[in-house]
Amino acid sequence: MSSFSSYGGDEKQKFHSTGYFRIEQTNERWWLVDPEGNAFVTIGVNHADETNLKYDHNFDIWKKKYGSRENWIKGLSKDLKDWGFNTIGWTGDYISGDWGVALDWFGDPINLGHSASWSAADYKHADMPYCLQIRVDAFEDWNGQPTYPDVFSHEFDMYCEYLARSICADHSESKNLIGYFLVDIPAWIRHASGRDFKVLQDLNEEERASKLFEVANKYYETITKHIRKYDPNHLILGDRYNGNKGIPEEVLTAMKPYVDVLSVQYFTSPNQEGYQQMKEDLGKWQKITGKPVILADIGNWCQTCMNPNRVSEIKDQSGRAEDYINSLNAVLNEPWFLGWHWCAHLENKARGWGIKDPYDEPYKDFIDPVEVYNKNVYKNLYQKA
Repeated sequence: MSSFSSYGGDEKQKFHSTGYFRIEQTNERWWLVDPEGNAFVTIGVNHADETNLKYDHNFDIWKKKYGSRENWIKGLSKDLKDWGFNTIGWTGDYISGDWGVALDWFGDPINLGHSASWSAADYKHADMPYCLQIRVDAFEDWNGQPTYPDVFSHEFDMYCEYLARSICADHSESKNLIGYFLVDIPAWIRHASGRDFKVLQDLNEEERASKLFEVANKYYETITKHIRKYDPNHLILGDRYNGNKGIPEEVLTAMKPYVDVLSVQYFTSPNQEGYQQMKEDLGKWQKITGKPVILADIGNWCQTCMNPNRVSEIKDQSGRAEDYINSLNAVLNEPWFLGWHWCAHLENKARGWGIKDPYDEPYKDFIDPVEVYNKNVYKNLYQKA
């Protein structure tokens, strides 16, 4: 087992230190490098937020076990480190007001919104590596009422500057910040609602594809110049693309000069064919961009007591652990692979799966094998190299 740095990096694989997370490319592969100069594979957890412990069925657990957000965050940090995770990933989570439905598959959830973003003080309490979102605009593919900016307007430029300034102000000198994500699964492919960027409306598919590069190029150029103005120290991780739906080549080509990392969400089928498809898709997009890759969201699920309709080919929590290991082994040794962020922390009414059950107890049949895998990730990587 490797000797871990205070950030979760591998102290046996050294580079020069800069005091911030950065990227290094060797003859063998791309690496994230932690502020102390150690090789770092980001092993993160997404959707970690105390709102998942403030439903009617578990609010008393939050009060008795934690009683404050600071205590909950410190407990979360301890859990993640104990399980071999070293990064707090995407923290936002959907909040559903009803019982027994799962957002993506069943019923019509009562939408109570999304949890608020973590503050700079929250991340200081956690005291571990993290990623931030700069939500450029609300044109997510999951968003039923998307809004698209006029990326060529003066107003968009002014807004991006304000957004970067307001967010980067509290984080630009953080040693724990890895970098900034932008929009979560943005609808670069035409949205199901029919909404689109104004300059792309009423175009046929060929015309739209031709114009899309110009739109994406202006979008990335504008937001990234302002991020780098107010924070030259950290990485720009880019949009969290929806790998299962596909990513337009025009968008990938446009982002190439401006973004440091290709960030992709990918929920693979739990079999060898699915793992291979994920590997091929990520490799194809990586070749277009020339960027190292983070699996920004990957997860799996099975039937549970709270979510009996949430079924898949995976039958139980042990099967989930096996799929976790097999899916990541498929890409662990790819020279462009920087790590993964797992979906998600605690099972709730909407998403319907997690590392912990709805009553804040770990699914041990899942987390025990996962912990062993996480803590041996550097050893396994070097053995396969």
